[in-house]
Amino acid sequence: MKSIEAYWGSRNLVAIILTPISWCFCLAVWLRRLLYKSGIFSVYRAPVPVLVVGNITVGGAGKTPLVVWLVELLMNLGYRPGIVSRGYRGKSTTWPRSVEWNSDPLQVGDEPVLLARRTRCPVCVGPDRSAAVKLLVEEAGCNVIVSDDGLQHYALARDLEIAVVDGERGLGNGLCLPAGPLRERASRLDRVDLIINNGASHDGKHEMTLSVVAAVNLEDPGLNRALEDFIGGPVHAVAGIGNPARFFETLRRAGLDVIEHPFPDHHAFRFTDISFKDEFPVLMTEKDAVKCSRFAKVSHWYLKVDADLSPGFTNQLTQLLRDIVNG
Repeated sequence: MKSIEAYWGSRNLVAIILTPISWCFCLAVWLRRLLYKSGIFSVYRAPVPVLVVGNITVGGAGKTPLVVWLVELLMNLGYRPGIVSRGYRGKSTTWPRSVEWNSDPLQVGDEPVLLARRTRCPVCVGPDRSAAVKLLVEEAGCNVIVSDDGLQHYALARDLEIAVVDGERGLGNGLCLPAGPLRERASRLDRVDLIINNGASHDGKHEMTLSVVAAVNLEDPGLNRALEDFIGGPVHAVAGIGNPARFFETLRRAGLDVIEHPFPDHHAFRFTDISFKDEFPVLMTEKDAVKCSRFAKVSHWYLKVDADLSPGFTNQLTQLLRDIVNG
């Protein structure tokens, strides 16, 4: 039986049947945003600039590599950035929570741990992002905040919005949940400050490309290999992300013989999920690696990926930041 996501790429019969529910969803989203905009629901404005990175579709669009890139840019410009996130599926009973490089992803979420490891800047998570922002400003001394996947979190005021769009899948069939992949209507993109296409861009928007830096061993992180070193024999490819097909295609474009093992996004991995009866190498995403490193073996590797943005985007973003800081 197909999953509901399989019908989000076109205006098929299933999508048409679900469209009335989609209209109700869109109405609820619009009313919620109106309540925040009118002041009926309270909005917290931080004493420092808040930059939001998000998307309007369900599933992975490449937000996390962009957040890493953005934080590195801010540090190079002399800022002291901090990252706030929901901590999706984190099982902690205490919020907000500061996230360190060695925090338990089962408690605080997988993406926040990845961000803490890659950026080495303060990260704080919690359902109430306002409380997380206060902790970063008051205790960590951050003077700019990056909100990961915060486009729909209207309880937190923002000074700049960056939306990421999957360059391959786009906006799917253009319908809101559950008939399509949209969290908000496509017109929401008209109100963001910057739009990034992850992959091919044919509409004049800024383009982001992801480049593989190296394959890093989970058991011994000091052991790195070029992706091309795995050419010549099959590899197991494990991906518990929003778009596993993108990861598998990355490996195939590098010339690898891939045995696919897709899992749901944010999957809570166990050793049996990444253990196979043969001796072929196992490659996974960096997000999945933070959950598997505690039981991984020497045969397990993850792809370290960097985001590449054009100088035009960098210059435009830098000017917007200056305008925000200078008021």
